[in-house]
Amino acid sequence: MNYIRTPSAGAPVRGVFILAMHMNPLYGRRTFVIMSQPQRTIAHFDLDAFFVSVECILDPSLKGKPLLVGGHSDRGVVAACSYEARKFGIHSAMPMKTALRLCPHATVVGSTRGAYSKYSRWVTEIIAAKAPLFEKASIDEFYLDLTGMDRFFNAYQWTIDLREEIMKATGLPISFALASNKMIAKIATDEAKPNGYLHVPAGMEQEFLAPLKVNKIPGVGDQMYRSLGELGIITIRDLSLRSVEELEKRFGKYGVDLWHKSRGIHTGEVVPYHEAKSISTENTFQENTTDLEFLMAELVRMTERVAYELRQDNKTTGCVAVKIRYGDFETTSRQTSIPYTFYDDELITKAKELFHQLWRKGEPIRLMGVRLSELTGEAIQTNLFQDTQKKNELYKAIDDVKNKFGKYSIVKAGGLEPGKEGEQEAGA
Repeated sequence: MNYIRTPSAGAPVRGVFILAMHMNPLYGRRTFVIMSQPQRTIAHFDLDAFFVSVECILDPSLKGKPLLVGGHSDRGVVAACSYEARKFGIHSAMPMKTALRLCPHATVVGSTRGAYSKYSRWVTEIIAAKAPLFEKASIDEFYLDLTGMDRFFNAYQWTIDLREEIMKATGLPISFALASNKMIAKIATDEAKPNGYLHVPAGMEQEFLAPLKVNKIPGVGDQMYRSLGELGIITIRDLSLRSVEELEKRFGKYGVDLWHKSRGIHTGEVVPYHEAKSISTENTFQENTTDLEFLMAELVRMTERVAYELRQDNKTTGCVAVKIRYGDFETTSRQTSIPYTFYDDELITKAKELFHQLWRKGEPIRLMGVRLSELTGEAIQTNLFQDTQKKNELYKAIDDVKNKFGKYSIVKAGGLEPGKEGEQEAGA
């Protein structure tokens, strides 16, 4: 039986408490007790300047230089920059022209999206093999729930060892922090960068947060930072000293949320990572066919369809597969890993390549299918690159029309009209 003390006003509650009921044998009546679950232990791992780090692995001569990753054109933006470039005031999402004015001698490289996907998967595999429960928050960011691990060994040392393993295997610098919740762990990781680590023991949350600027709290953007500054709230300590009533009156429910965060209180759970289900579609033709023009048009239509569904789920895919069933019912399929994407043109190109690797010219085809797997939302952040930024705008406009008038309201010239009999959809 664990007995707990009621926290003083404003103090963070440690652990999760459960109200339980049992029969007291001495008095023959029901009594209620409060039992506590183990103190949460959350690690946050963040690959330092991930895109830049990968580019430096591919070309070691770039190390130590002011490096900008992104588009070269007038409309290009900085997708990532090295710590050497940040000293000049450069940051991600800044127009490339502005960045080069601040640092004319900076080196600009285009994106190597395939390599980014490869290294992200590599780190994910290492963490998945070690961590009991983890969440992949983005292409370069992970949360690990290590609650209860301290019963068996030192969780902090375990995290240090995992960091060393990742760096040794991949060559990538990575920072982490260990804390009692996701928010503190994330903030502490930012303080540990570059290429360091930090431990905020349970009970030390407010002491750790107090001297930091209030915009270190996730979600406090420039506008909110200015609004808080107008109230004389500069540090998180300043915020914690204000009453919850004052903050609620000024900022509504968000003010209450800020009040809790300033005290280190955060209840977000680590969402277990798993590969999402695939999206697929296939069509059994009315008649077996060897008509290549027909088959290519059908392949385009099906790929376009699953890509649209992918974007509606706000996912990208890292694997494309094509299936062919011949007239004698022999079925073959082939798949390939790709840089994460949700663009029709990239997926159609890969689908056509796979088709031609499978197709036995002259043999009639009975069924054809397209499947997208390794679905994730992690690679959306690569849309800061100039080429994908334009594509995002184009596909958003196309999808808006499809959402309003139906998924077949816009089709590529190479696709067929809908309504083919025998078409089936499946989720693997």
